[in-house]
Amino acid sequence: MQQVGNLSIRTSTLALAATIAAGIGLATPVMAQDASAAAESMDDEGGAIVVTARRREERLVDVPIAVTSFSGEQLANSGAIDITEIAQTAPNVTLEPSRGTNSTLSAFIRGIGQQDPVSGFEQGVGIYLDDVYLNRPQAAVLDIYDVERIEVLRGPQGTLYGRNTIGGAVKYVTKMLPEDFSLKVRGTYGMYDQADGVVTMSGPIADIVRVGGSFARLSRGGFGDNLTNGLENYNKDIWAGRATLEIGGYDEPVLIRISGDYTRDKSNPRGGHRLIPGLVTGAPVLDNVFDTRGGLNDPEQDIEAYGLAMNVSAELSDTLTLRSISAWRKDTSETPIDFDALPAVDLDVPGIYRNQQTSQEFQLLYDDGPLSGLVGFYYLSAEADTLFDTRIFTTVPGLTAFTKAAVDTETYAVFGDFTYDISPQFSVSVGGRYTWDERTADILRQNYLGGGSPVFGGAGILFGAASTDFTGSAKFNKFTPRASVSFKPTPDHNIYASYSQGFKGGGFDPRGVGTNAPDLDGDGVRSDAEVASFLSFRPEKVDSYEIGYKGNLLDGALYVAAAAFYADYTDVQIPGSVACDVNGLPSFCGVVSNAGKARFKGLELETNARLARDMMTPGDRLTFSGSLGYIDAEYREYITNIGGVPTDVADFREVQNTPKWTASGTLGYETPLGAGTLRLASTVSYRSKTYQFEIPNPYIDQKGFALWDANIVYHSDSNWSIGVHGKNLLDKEYKTSGYTFIAVDPVTGVPAIGANGLPVPTLGPEGTLTAFYGNPRQVFVSASIEF
Repeated sequence: MQQVGNLSIRTSTLALAATIAAGIGLATPVMAQDASAAAESMDDEGGAIVVTARRREERLVDVPIAVTSFSGEQLANSGAIDITEIAQTAPNVTLEPSRGTNSTLSAFIRGIGQQDPVSGFEQGVGIYLDDVYLNRPQAAVLDIYDVERIEVLRGPQGTLYGRNTIGGAVKYVTKMLPEDFSLKVRGTYGMYDQADGVVTMSGPIADIVRVGGSFARLSRGGFGDNLTNGLENYNKDIWAGRATLEIGGYDEPVLIRISGDYTRDKSNPRGGHRLIPGLVTGAPVLDNVFDTRGGLNDPEQDIEAYGLAMNVSAELSDTLTLRSISAWRKDTSETPIDFDALPAVDLDVPGIYRNQQTSQEFQLLYDDGPLSGLVGFYYLSAEADTLFDTRIFTTVPGLTAFTKAAVDTETYAVFGDFTYDISPQFSVSVGGRYTWDERTADILRQNYLGGGSPVFGGAGILFGAASTDFTGSAKFNKFTPRASVSFKPTPDHNIYASYSQGFKGGGFDPRGVGTNAPDLDGDGVRSDAEVASFLSFRPEKVDSYEIGYKGNLLDGALYVAAAAFYADYTDVQIPGSVACDVNGLPSFCGVVSNAGKARFKGLELETNARLARDMMTPGDRLTFSGSLGYIDAEYREYITNIGGVPTDVADFREVQNTPKWTASGTLGYETPLGAGTLRLASTVSYRSKTYQFEIPNPYIDQKGFALWDANIVYHSDSNWSIGVHGKNLLDKEYKTSGYTFIAVDPVTGVPAIGANGLPVPTLGPEGTLTAFYGNPRQVFVSASIEF
């Protein structure tokens, strides 16, 4: 009877904790990770969450960089599905699938990022898979399985990492193979026929040699339907695997880690939701935002990505370590994008992305007493090919503009970063990087009549001369420094200030139209130099300043990290696409401008706290984890050409994908139960108003909203677990991206409204104003067992 009584008390306590978690989560605009896991780490070593933000293992409190770390255990307990979910609980971070795609990533940190996935545009946020930089955003929406941790570094990163990244970096780190045989099976089943399975196995084949791998099958039915072709919309159909061979490591001075990964995504194309009726057919707006009427399904969507990497670490002496990171990657994405989301070919864009990269990085790390740091060399050779049709058959029957663009990158860099401890309390870090970038472009654009281009199986016939037939290259060199100073009054408190400069090379717009280049010398001929000037854009630069504090308080029961930052951003690259005339015919043109100047300033706060312990039974605990991000992002200068006159429209432009406030909070409760531990957590995340593009658009911009998640997970002492996870429990509808081709005032950006009370289209008579939405409510059960 006593056991039953304790169970009853415990059950009531858990129910109360869940209720409090929900209430506090809904009322408190603060951010969180998995509170119990973070608090457990703090109990052990006083804030000893270990990260490798500076390419060496350090306590989070010791790193003078704004960084958020998510352990594999945290991600599993929260039921995280893919890498975009960490943006809910990392301040001033946006990670989302790019518009009409499932696996292409749009990433922004502190206002800096890149939304356009076509070749020619370098990413503002670096995505790293086991220290290998992913040069292109295609196939970068990484699914979470077999992960050791994910780190998010905010601010420019160049003196510690192979590829210079101007806005920040996201590091996806997979698990090292255990020394003994291991087998783990994880399965998930939930709403919308979600059915995921992951099998991970490894074992030794010699004293210092281990092999292992993971195999994942990730599937889900659609959130809606395509009412034209009958396909499920927003479904998931992925096969993935990873294999690893490790030699040495653990107590050995040398570790050789050879890994390969493969992903095949056969999910259906993601169709958008029209926000206005068809302006010709009168097709009504659909009730379900996840339904679509887009008729394009050629080519069938198919994404394949794979790569090989070899990471070698050798301890040359007690103070010197040599590292080598060699990698080769390739991906191909075939995707049909129906901009207008109607059966008619009003604005349909079938596309193919092909990317390949080879990279080599060397690092020499030094650590001896007060001086530690590294020097490195990095090389990247990358090929990015983009092919697409722009089909506007309802404007001119069978009119297609076909674009084939190959933009290749070759880059070299040397970098270094050293820290000197002047005393146990004071340390100074200085670093620098010199980058050589060369961008080579080969762009061909041709019109077809009578159907699509032959590349996409169309019956179109070549019409007229090429509107773009360009080959050219450009080089961009830049030195970017970094410096910081830290004051640690005690080992558990760190006050720091830093300055860093970020750089992103220029390039060529693959969607630009050479025949639209201005005839600068008035000779009636557009020279190669004039076309190159018209298609090219300059590098951008950011000067970032930050002051921060990290500390463990109350004997390790409270961890706090606070940062204030200020950044001057110049020559901001703004890629876009507009309706235009090409050789007297209507079409779709790329427009890239170096907007001038932007200024970002903001604050970030992160905390993990143990609120109570041993409340009802020995070993239980109540924890809170949270964070708050604020950013004031504005353009100080935004020059655009209006009627042939350069005009500053900065007062009417906004920084895209950068909400002023990002926040969330998690309340967690953990208690022993039987031969295991029961964990409850409730999380609410909040994002204020988000502008999808620089020109505000009341139709597709997203107002502020909150999401509520909850998790119940039981971990047995016998190495099995079961959990119930709820995502977006209030079923909030929220836009993540969109397409728009409507007329606006060139200065203010206010949409033009026709006599019918609807926006005036600029390309395609039906009008394109289409939105994509975040996932609806999802509830699923996960279970795992380890041998």
